[in-house]
Amino acid sequence: MSADTESAGRVREFGTAVADGWTRERFGVLAAVGAILLSFGPSFQVFLFTEFLIIALFALGFNLLYGYTGLLSFGHGMFYAGGAYGLAIVLRDLTPFVADVVGAGLAPLVTFGLGAFAGVALVVVVAIPVGWLSVRLEEIYFALITLAFGMLAFSFIIQNPGGLTNGTDGIIILLGTVEVAGMEFRIGDRRLYYFLTVGVVAAGIYAVWRIVNSPFGTVCKAIRESPDRAAALGIDVTHHRWMTFILSAAVVAVAGVLRAGLASVASPYLSHWSTSAIAVVATVIGGATYFAGPIVGAFVYLYVRWGISRFPALEAHWELFFGALLIGIVLYFKAGAVGGLLLLRDRFFGDDGDEGSGGDGDGGDAVATDGGETVATATDGTATDGTATGATATDGTATDGTATDGTATGATATDAGVADTDRTTDDHRGEGS
Repeated sequence: MSADTESAGRVREFGTAVADGWTRERFGVLAAVGAILLSFGPSFQVFLFTEFLIIALFALGFNLLYGYTGLLSFGHGMFYAGGAYGLAIVLRDLTPFVADVVGAGLAPLVTFGLGAFAGVALVVVVAIPVGWLSVRLEEIYFALITLAFGMLAFSFIIQNPGGLTNGTDGIIILLGTVEVAGMEFRIGDRRLYYFLTVGVVAAGIYAVWRIVNSPFGTVCKAIRESPDRAAALGIDVTHHRWMTFILSAAVVAVAGVLRAGLASVASPYLSHWSTSAIAVVATVIGGATYFAGPIVGAFVYLYVRWGISRFPALEAHWELFFGALLIGIVLYFKAGAVGGLLLLRDRFFGDDGDEGSGGDGDGGDAVATDGGETVATATDGTATDGTATGATATDGTATDGTATDGTATGATATDAGVADTDRTTDDHRGEGS
């Protein structure tokens, strides 16, 4: 089959998926159209939506560690600030040198690219030893040591060692104007920077999605559910947590680079624990067990915060309203805003079993896979998708039960409290209890 024929087939398949109900493809097309239309909106709304995209990437990077390995960090602001300061220092100190090498017209663009790379590289270098030390602890101890590292970074920045960070004032960022082929454009232009942010954030979201749906991501989910069982299977739990910590830090660094360019300043307060708490709050609001949870949570966080700011009487006590919002989510939407929306959808429109109904971005409440191929789905105690072969049914329905060649061995029925052992079905189907 030629490359053109294969490409045409993929296009037709994508078009069919867009037309076939509310699929990921249709949501993607609608999001792209919405992003383009929004660029023609008021300048402030473009700025606000750009900030939302950056916070969404920040929270998504944080949730790669928290939602998929179960480690709560209060130090990710350190990596957020690291990306911002890497960009700011390169722009401040290397712009004249780059202009001499590539010319004044291309210097702002090349320097921005070098600064972005330097910011991410700086964060990765810092995350390697910090993560190596931190992942040896768990639960509250992990949260405390990351908080300590974050405040250590904050103190380091405001001390202005060697005049590098400019202390509490931060570093002003001037993105400059690019002149190439007779055209001239300013990188910091609000709408141009919006499109740049959309492209980078979309690439970042896709990269994280590929990570969590890879074999590495599956191992991370296993570690989240039970580190002891994962270790019993021969998984190096500490090593996988360390690698996830580094990947999470790198994603957050990209968000920090974008934030510095948007705000035109690299501030030491980006490394403060209160900045780290933004990612935590956004993730809790959206739902840590859903891939889109941090994105939805970032939207709710930013736009509710903006809505409150429209009323001066409410703005003075905005923390009170946010506290009430969090309490309501914790009490009535334990799976976050995404889980709540899916619950309401199922209640009013019925559960049609489509792809968006499950946690972890996997498309089901519990999916049994074998070598990356989905073979069975168990939802609320009912096997809904046929035959389970070489797969394990989870979601609190069948615990420690593996269906192999139509035989359910050692399965425990948790809902009814009845244990059925060594049951063999007639048609080679593994049934959830």
